[in-house]
Amino acid sequence: MTLASVEKIAEAVLYEGYMLYPYRASAVKNQQRWNFGVLSPRQHCERQDGADAWMMQTECLLQGDASTRLSVEIRFLQIVNRSVCECVPTLVELPAEGDPRMQMVESLTVGGQEYIPWQEAIERKITIPALQPATFSSQPLQRSTHFEFEAKRELEPLCDRDGRIAGVIVRDREELTGSVEVNATCCRDGVFKVAVWLRNLASEEDHSYSRDEALTRSLVSAHTILTADNGQFVSMLDPPDDLKELAAGCNNQGTWPVLAGEDGARDAMLSSPIILYDYPQIAPESPGSLFDGTEIDEILSLRILALTDDEKREMRQSDDRTRQILERTEQMPHEQFMKLHGVMRGLRPFNEEAL
Repeated sequence: MTLASVEKIAEAVLYEGYMLYPYRASAVKNQQRWNFGVLSPRQHCERQDGADAWMMQTECLLQGDASTRLSVEIRFLQIVNRSVCECVPTLVELPAEGDPRMQMVESLTVGGQEYIPWQEAIERKITIPALQPATFSSQPLQRSTHFEFEAKRELEPLCDRDGRIAGVIVRDREELTGSVEVNATCCRDGVFKVAVWLRNLASEEDHSYSRDEALTRSLVSAHTILTADNGQFVSMLDPPDDLKELAAGCNNQGTWPVLAGEDGARDAMLSSPIILYDYPQIAPESPGSLFDGTEIDEILSLRILALTDDEKREMRQSDDRTRQILERTEQMPHEQFMKLHGVMRGLRPFNEEAL
């Protein structure tokens, strides 16, 4: 198995929509982010009458035998609220929480760099040890794994040119709890139906949250990667004739499982909140993620270069990941840029007899 290509696609899914052109916090399209794969607290979803989801269900088919091993990995982002405080007067040591000299502000310039509040994200990964589907099929119980990430606050000092603390970046993340449940049942000789349930178990403690508050307690851009040793997954988009009925009976909620990896391989499945085709690939000419897989790298790169100095400044201050996009684009060699101009793939010899 070549996991490199699966990892690239999984990362693209993870950060799809993280920040969109023009990559500025003030842009309207970046005021409400993360529309894909968001699993919110259950109580919040029930108050929305089903508009939001708290659970994601993946079902797919796996061909194998007693030697087959199934591995499951869950990935998602956790929201981190970044706020900015000014220290008045400047300080020698990092102040304690609640220090009256630390005042929250909308923006702060220290050492020529402007800092603003923002929502950052931390990558989270839940790995389920390898399972034997054949053993599962003979047992009535399902394998369930509970996970929890504790609430945390971190303070980062912002020092002026004299080395004194002129401000503080405060990063807050809420507690996240959830569960992953995996089951495999034997449909017929050598064919198993694999089911994975991912649930957000965060409690709202009888408090009604806004969407932004609920996001801080949500699993964002959640997706599942399934891999098999000594087994082969079945395409859910184009199953063999003898497995079409079984494939049609698979129930996927909020996610679409597709074959992933090298073309023709069947040992990896990506269950994505974004509709994909089997064997999705990142164009080899792409210099790096732009957080928008539906756009063309060349067009986005040209648009980035056309931003005004003020727009680029705002892009730099919004987020480290968007700053890296700007720096990468501005430093892109001419030869690399020309490779984005266009590539033709998939041409086949013309066959007159087929007409």
